[in-house]
Amino acid sequence: MTHRIIAGFMPLLDSALLVAARTKGFAEAEGIDLTLLRETSWANIRDRIAVGHVQVAHMLGPMPIACNLGLTPLAAPTVVPMALGLGGNAVTVSNALWSLMEREGARPDLSPAGTGHALREVVACRARDGWARLRFAVVHPHSSHNYELRYWLSACGIVPGQDIDILILPPSLMPDALASGALDGFCAGEPWNTVAVAQGSGRIATVKAAIWRQSPEKVLGVDAAWAGTHPEALDALLRALHRAAVWCGTPANREELAALLSDPAHVGCPADRLLPALTGQLRIAPDEVAAVPDFFVPQASAATFPWKSHALWFYSQMVRWGQVAHAPRAAQIARDTYRPDLYRRALGPLGVALPSANAKVEGALTRPTPVGSSGASLVLGPDGFFDGARFDPDSLDAYVAAQQGSPDAQRA
Repeated sequence: MTHRIIAGFMPLLDSALLVAARTKGFAEAEGIDLTLLRETSWANIRDRIAVGHVQVAHMLGPMPIACNLGLTPLAAPTVVPMALGLGGNAVTVSNALWSLMEREGARPDLSPAGTGHALREVVACRARDGWARLRFAVVHPHSSHNYELRYWLSACGIVPGQDIDILILPPSLMPDALASGALDGFCAGEPWNTVAVAQGSGRIATVKAAIWRQSPEKVLGVDAAWAGTHPEALDALLRALHRAAVWCGTPANREELAALLSDPAHVGCPADRLLPALTGQLRIAPDEVAAVPDFFVPQASAATFPWKSHALWFYSQMVRWGQVAHAPRAAQIARDTYRPDLYRRALGPLGVALPSANAKVEGALTRPTPVGSSGASLVLGPDGFFDGARFDPDSLDAYVAAQQGSPDAQRA
């Protein structure tokens, strides 16, 4: 039996698992006729699922939660049975802004604390001199980009929305917006940070892998009704994506993966601008390369497992920034959006390493650590936040209360 599945995706590096599943034959081997539908915005991805044009999609990690909470128009109930990797984002600033940050002590080491404190001093100087606020962009209001940028700024003493404006822009437009002076910085996935550096319009100031190591990014969003009526098709797709993740995570395949992604039907970006994120040798400026070995993690460290603690952290940030009121029902909706039970159902028979728990304390691991699992052995971490904080999903109320009481939340 052939399962026909249409998957929406955005032209980004972390569409890699879907692209590899289609082009390397992993989907076909599972009896799936997989069609990839390239989109131009995250809103289109959301709407395509809502109207039934696609059954599954490459989605921002928080977006299915926002859909289920009723925070977006034309949203269908959506579940997340699998993640599509960890990390992959960076914060890029204009050359002019970087020069100002250097005067305040910023160094080319990607340190979130060092660059953030330098940016805070630039912001303060501009305010004293009566200059307009800096303008940064993210890809969507309900995106990890938005939340990690705000988390970083806040932890460094900068109030998002008060000290710095945050705009919404498609990622492919961000390098040109930086070059034109319309933006001073942006947080986006690859390859758009590398593109900005290659064009000479900016430099990478810090990365997601330093703000929160091995943190969640894109997921497989699935129409909940379709998932309920097509369990065999969903299981087959998850098996295909798992095999694609293993292939994508194999260092020997990086150049071929970059070539596949560079096709105009996929990311449509030269392979040499995709390789830095895949190899972890990130070009942060035209003449500078920084080693970030866990910049994008497609398979190791349970990178495709849909942790409920990831869902609840995203929810906590929705509450922090006034997108939803904290309530037990809302938290339960967020928790239930991520479905490790579906992941276990599909991949358990393969002997895949499956965590023994569905949630974990985020930020608790300072080094690679063996953890309880079924199937193969499993090593997680390090997964620390740059400011040393931790998120315990069993203490969600206290975490939310502490953030709501912080100065940035009060003034945002």
